[in-house]
Amino acid sequence: MKQEEDFDSNLTGESANSADQSGWFKRMKKGILTSTAEKKETPEGLWSKCPECGYICTATELDENLYVCPKCDYHHRIGSEEYFDIIFDNEEFDIFFEEIRSKDYLGFTDLKSYEVRLKEIWSKTELTDSIRVAKGKLKGENLVIACMDFAFIGGSLGSVMGERIARAVDLCLELRCPLIIICKSGGARMMESAFSLMQLAKVSGKLSLMSDAQLPYISFLTDPSFGGISASFGMLGDLNIAEPGALIGFAGPRVIKETIKKDLPEGFQRSEFLLEHGFLDFIVHRKALKDKLATVFSLLKN
Repeated sequence: MKQEEDFDSNLTGESANSADQSGWFKRMKKGILTSTAEKKETPEGLWSKCPECGYICTATELDENLYVCPKCDYHHRIGSEEYFDIIFDNEEFDIFFEEIRSKDYLGFTDLKSYEVRLKEIWSKTELTDSIRVAKGKLKGENLVIACMDFAFIGGSLGSVMGERIARAVDLCLELRCPLIIICKSGGARMMESAFSLMQLAKVSGKLSLMSDAQLPYISFLTDPSFGGISASFGMLGDLNIAEPGALIGFAGPRVIKETIKKDLPEGFQRSEFLLEHGFLDFIVHRKALKDKLATVFSLLKN
C-alpha cells in the first residue's frame, strides 16, 4: 500500500510539474510570438529589384534616377505619364482625345469577352486605351507626343490607337509643331481583327502629311516594340531612335529561333544590334532624352 501511495504521489507530482511547465510555455509563447493579425507587413512598392542585375533599391531612388538602374543602367519599363514628365518642360502638359474609347464591334470572346476585358482594365487603371496624346513645351517650343502604355492590353494597336495618332497628326499640322510617337507594344490587338490591321495603313498614310508639311516626326522605340507597330509607323520616322537594350522586332526571338531551328546572334533584336545593322539612327539614354530631342528639333528647324 505504501509503495502504491508513493507511486500515486509521484504521478501526481509529475502531472503538476507538467501542468506548471505547460503553463509556463504558454505564457512564454504568448509573450514571444505575434499573431498573424497583429503583424505589420511591409507595404508593396517600397522596393524595386532590377531584372537585369538583381540590384535592390527603394522606389524613391529609382524614381529620382528616371527609372534607370543605378548599378547597371537597365531601363525599366515606364508608362506615358513618366515619359511626359521627363520630356515636357516643368512637367506641364495637356492630354487630348481621352473621350475616344474602344468598343467590341465583333463580339470577340476568348477566355472572357473583349467587352468584359475592357471594363476590367478601365476599372483597374486610369488609362482609357493603349496610347495617350499630350501637348506641351520642350525648351519653350510646342511638341505633341503620342505615347503607348504597355499596361493596357500589352500596348496593343487597336482602332482607338489609330484614331488618336491620326488626330495627333492633325493637331501638329494645326500648331505647326513636331510629333513624337513613343512605341511600347506587343503588336496588333487580336480582339479587333481586321479593324486593328487597318490602322497600319491609316496611320502610315496620315504621317505622310507631316512630311508634306515639312514637320518632323520622330519614332522613339522602347522595350518592347513588336508586331505591326515595328512593321509600319514605328520605322517610318524622319529619325528612328531607341532606348538602350530595347527589344525591337516583328516576331519575338523565341519564335524566330523555333522557326529557323538555329541559334540567334548575341543581342539579337536589341537596340544596339539594330543600330549596328542600320535600322536605327541613334540610341539615347533616358537621362539625356530631353536635351537630345531639343537639339534634334533645333537642328531640323534651322
